[in-house]
Amino acid sequence: MKQLLILSGKGGTGKTTVASAFIRLSAARAYADCDVDAPNLHLVAGWETPPETADYFGLGKAKIDGDMCIGCDLCRQHCRFGAIDENDGEYTVNSFACEGCGVCEHVCPAGAAAIVPSVDGELRLFVDDEIDGAVDCATCGEADGGADFVADAKVFSTAQLKMGSGNSGLLVTEVKKRMKERSTADFSIIDGSPGIGCPVIASLSGVDMVLIVAEPSVSGISDMERIIHTAARFGTTIAVCINKYDTNLEKTEEIEWYCREHGLPFVGRIPFDPRAVKATNSGVSIIDIDCVSGAATKEVYERTMALL
Repeated sequence: MKQLLILSGKGGTGKTTVASAFIRLSAARAYADCDVDAPNLHLVAGWETPPETADYFGLGKAKIDGDMCIGCDLCRQHCRFGAIDENDGEYTVNSFACEGCGVCEHVCPAGAAAIVPSVDGELRLFVDDEIDGAVDCATCGEADGGADFVADAKVFSTAQLKMGSGNSGLLVTEVKKRMKERSTADFSIIDGSPGIGCPVIASLSGVDMVLIVAEPSVSGISDMERIIHTAARFGTTIAVCINKYDTNLEKTEEIEWYCREHGLPFVGRIPFDPRAVKATNSGVSIIDIDCVSGAATKEVYERTMALL
């Protein structure tokens, strides 16, 4: 399965708008939203069926059994993260501060402290098997955990990380894994996270091409350069487009100059379009309305696919 990853380096560039347009233009049968901290691709994906959901277990968290606790205070003294509180002789764990290192379990003489599984998010998988000629392989054992597997089914994988939870990179890896396990498509589109943190690193792993949606602003250029340097470490093909290019023509020219200087394919400009904003707010892809930004995005799509 070839994978096209769409990144931005910063939030608000229009990355998800471009991703949703690409999904429509390519009639993609497999795609994923890997912005697990704040997923929003589902708002314009047009799914009417509810997703299959599953708990996501990240790293474990400490828990103290009050009945077994002898109040020795060793757990609190040894916790380097200040995650254990004591109140009138009762010890509790602040799950937001706990890193699951297990030192409390190690030092507790009474066995009252233990690392237990922690639900850190929810995995969501949308599957549409209403396709002519689809083959039900539920008895073939090809699906994850014995779930139904339908050849040529349309699959959309995403997840929601709980507020305050970490391990977003691990969750992104699981989102991509579930998409590949449930789809036989030979092409997929992945909507990544802004920034260059753990979820972006996990999104970059194994993809064939990265399209960077740049914004013509000082911060937009700085973040574009950072994500280009990050993606280059993975040895993947990188292309750049500019969204809302006409909001700052000077910075637009600066981005194009940067691409020429560094040998990066520049695949086009997308203008700012109030109609596109209205369509997106209504949950409609810009490809589905008659607007200048939609036409420009089609050109960007064609040039991008020619590179993949």
